[in-house]
Amino acid sequence: MAEPTPLVAILMGSDSDLTTMAECARVLEDYQVAYDIRVLSAHRSPEEAATYAREAVDRGFRVIIAGAGGAAHLAGAMAAHTTLPVIGVPLDSSPLGGFDALLATVQMPPGVPVAAVGVGLMGAKNAGHLAVAILALSDDSLRVRLQKRRRQMAEEVMGKAASLPDRLRKILGGR
Repeated sequence: MAEPTPLVAILMGSDSDLTTMAECARVLEDYQVAYDIRVLSAHRSPEEAATYAREAVDRGFRVIIAGAGGAAHLAGAMAAHTTLPVIGVPLDSSPLGGFDALLATVQMPPGVPVAAVGVGLMGAKNAGHLAVAILALSDDSLRVRLQKRRRQMAEEVMGKAASLPDRLRKILGGR
């Protein structure tokens, strides 16, 4: 049986970003969404990055997720060469703790948008969730899985809320 065509491209500027971007892959796997993951650099391999973005539609991709730190140009470089939705994940790999990457990701010129999520692990997870939400617009079974996940999250929160008084009593020493 053939592997499913990847719908999401997960890109990172350096292999040192893999631990963070793996969280994005984990979310996509939880939803059973096929992806391609690789290292491409807007600065160190610009031709390869541009070619990848230009060919993304023909390869069947529907969303590109690009994680980068520092100047964080990878997501913008991808958006410059494709009309697919691009989600940028700012990574906290510089002495500025990701603030530089966040600004570089969100401050795109008009007409070349990049959707930006939070910095680091939380952002990588949310990039996966956002990609799923985008794909669910045209995939009924994926939309059902997304709705189920959201209901489960709500049930978990309500369960924790219900146990809060007992947990508080234990913290306060049984008062």
